[in-house]
Amino acid sequence: MTVNERRAREREQRHRLILAKARALAETEGWDAVTTRRLSALIEYSQPVLYSHFRNKDAIVAAVALEGFAELTEALRRARSVSGHARGALTVAVETYLDFAEANPAVYEAMFTRTVPLPFAQEDTPEPLRAGFAEIEAVVAPYAYAHHSATLAEVTWAAVHGLATLTRDHRLRPEEHRQRVEVLVDRVTGRGAGR
Repeated sequence: MTVNERRAREREQRHRLILAKARALAETEGWDAVTTRRLSALIEYSQPVLYSHFRNKDAIVAAVALEGFAELTEALRRARSVSGHARGALTVAVETYLDFAEANPAVYEAMFTRTVPLPFAQEDTPEPLRAGFAEIEAVVAPYAYAHHSATLAEVTWAAVHGLATLTRDHRLRPEEHRQRVEVLVDRVTGRGAGR
């Protein structure tokens, strides 16, 4: 291994360490506790070293969000592959999304409720965001009218995000979780529309 290869590997390890520590700190104490000074102490490197990886805290939060999108995308991809039929794939995807939001509240916050410099629904949207949206679109596409699968995916995503956020904030009755998922899936699939 050359010196440059070793340096690049060490830099990548530091990069991952910064993100892991930021994520762990945010999950235990919230994003307000994540400061460059605190992270520098946790990773045992100076602030200039931290700044050589990330311009500021917003860049760290955005990087954590990108990791979260990649993880959510992979979870949705696995969920879609387990069900043998379209309705089951949609149900499992909704449950997987809600489980991810509940298990990773700070990451979910970084992804969807904090202001981060990530463009959504634009030409320069990063691949992890595009891939996650594609997974949502894939499970709703069988229920979309011609050429409207992206719109149905947006509406479904908005509904699931609303459920995740309201559940996190204890605004919904916990005992009705399964029924809410069933109602959402019924509406997306067109089942029970006349009830």
